[in-house]
Amino acid sequence: MLSESLAFFYSLFTAQTILTSAILSCRETKVTVSDRLLNTAEAARLLRVSQASVRRWSDSGLLEARRVGRRRERRFTQRDLENFLKPGSTATPRNADQGVFVGGARVPIHGHLATFYNTDEGRLRLTVRFLRDALLLGQRCFLAAEGKVLDAYLEALRREKGIDVDAAIANGSFGIVPGPGADVDAALAFWNQSMSDAIAGGPTLIRVVGEMASERTVFPTDEEMIKYEVAYNLIAKRFPTVTLCQYDVRVFSGKTIFDALRAHPDLYEVGLASFLV
Repeated sequence: MLSESLAFFYSLFTAQTILTSAILSCRETKVTVSDRLLNTAEAARLLRVSQASVRRWSDSGLLEARRVGRRRERRFTQRDLENFLKPGSTATPRNADQGVFVGGARVPIHGHLATFYNTDEGRLRLTVRFLRDALLLGQRCFLAAEGKVLDAYLEALRREKGIDVDAAIANGSFGIVPGPGADVDAALAFWNQSMSDAIAGGPTLIRVVGEMASERTVFPTDEEMIKYEVAYNLIAKRFPTVTLCQYDVRVFSGKTIFDALRAHPDLYEVGLASFLV
């Protein structure tokens, strides 16, 4: 009888030991996968950006990196890269959960949306109020536009009561951007620096309007412009921004409009109908 009891407890102890070993092995595997060091090329593939962008973000402190070996090469953990993709909390306003209203739809902070219009009046319907509200609230804002399109914006904003758009341009709270850069990496570097400067003085919401008919002129092809749009999603998630990218359907091909829809996944959650103007 005693031997049977000892045999039972021995088998129970053996089972628990095996189970504990399996659990520890599983945990070790998770830690190993999560903490495995990735080189710059692997990090770029995971983030879907260029290696130059990864190096620039790590140098600026936005993306944590470790230096290994004699050559002090960059290494990244998967956990750090996944955290980088999450909406950032640095310098986010206290009312961040409220977002802003655009065309009757609530757009959360970090939203990066495309809007589509087919008339000159439609171009300004959503964006003039969007920029006006920023200036009334003392928020930083940027407008990427040039030529007659820029003139139309400034004329409309000068008619708005309660704001002085020329004073805002002079003091830097309203930035005019003819073109963010000659290629994707240069454009991302521009926004990274501009938004870092914007939040340096404390928590603020940053509003951005990009007239893509103007921005396309700095890129060699529409395909390159769409790559920039896709990569900008990372910038939008890192900084307290709401961004409206405006597409004049009269000047873009159907393929580019389709690609623009795919490049702005936030649009699906907010609702497309509000942004067809």
